[in-house]
Amino acid sequence: MKIIAAMSGGVDSAVAAARAVDAGHEVIGVHLALSSNPQKYRSGARGCCTIEDSHDARRAADMIGIPFYIWDMAEEFHAGVVENFIEEYAQGRTPNPCLRCNEKIKFEAVLDRASALGYDAVATGHYAITRESEVGRTLHRAVDPLKDQSYVLAVLTARQLAGAIFPLGDTKKEDVRKEAKARGLYVANKPDSHDICFIPSGNNAGWLRDRLGSEAGPIVDAAGNQVGEHQGAYTFTIGQRRGLGLSVPAEGGVPRYVLKIEPKTNTVVVGTKDALAISTITGEKPIWCGVPPVVHTEHRGFAQIRAHGAALACTYRTTATSITAVLDEPLLGLATGQGLVIYDGDRVVGSATVSATL
Repeated sequence: MKIIAAMSGGVDSAVAAARAVDAGHEVIGVHLALSSNPQKYRSGARGCCTIEDSHDARRAADMIGIPFYIWDMAEEFHAGVVENFIEEYAQGRTPNPCLRCNEKIKFEAVLDRASALGYDAVATGHYAITRESEVGRTLHRAVDPLKDQSYVLAVLTARQLAGAIFPLGDTKKEDVRKEAKARGLYVANKPDSHDICFIPSGNNAGWLRDRLGSEAGPIVDAAGNQVGEHQGAYTFTIGQRRGLGLSVPAEGGVPRYVLKIEPKTNTVVVGTKDALAISTITGEKPIWCGVPPVVHTEHRGFAQIRAHGAALACTYRTTATSITAVLDEPLLGLATGQGLVIYDGDRVVGSATVSATL
């Protein structure tokens, strides 16, 4: 097959590209330039948007012996990921930009361009496994539970999944680094990327305030009594305990948490930890990684709401536009805007964006 290896400049994508070559495919390396000014997104080796990362990707491609190109995806990234991130926070939700990036950029946009150029698939360094079945390709958890990235790949449609290759799903991270070193790849010991790649300081609240402005508003308790003031409701998230700056101490010194964000009135509601407990999660705009489950029918499975969180046993029901999961055990705190991913064992059934909790 003719394959495009998406090379971020890290060790995982470099080894994935090398394995694609070893498998006998015709491979070219492509680095995605996600900003017209990379320095404004991230400096150093912490993300996937820097000049240093593009240089590391080029060196890895040279060592592997494949052609290398840089694709300018800055406009698509800003529109599909950065602007979405800002808008979601402005609406009082807490988005996951990695989900949007995988959905809109690394697979939708890249696969479309790859297909137009006559390539069959895109290989990445994500830790996940695909399997062929009677109903098509399915997505499963990786062998290494600490690195499994099936959660952030659950936004892939069946068509996108059919054009995706994940060469590292059967390998643990420590073995990938050993392999990179044995291959003589410069990035063998490069630290993993973390934080949000387009926020240089890692200070989400400050970055949002620079773009959405400051607007003072009340922090109130569940009874409606004002207990503090903030400079923008969008800088908070459900379940947050630190950085509330409350002027009225809680009775008995009991810690208080963010329970609700009301963007229309610019109000933040706080309360005790037990008030965070939820048992039902509803997600909108479902995406199915293969054949959709039968609608309006109850199914048993597992719900995951964080990239590296626990999978929670649940009963779920789907419609054409939603997934509702009823958890066996309550969950403490979940912000709307996050991703709800349903698993059947280690297989990803699909995902949705959390729109309501109960």
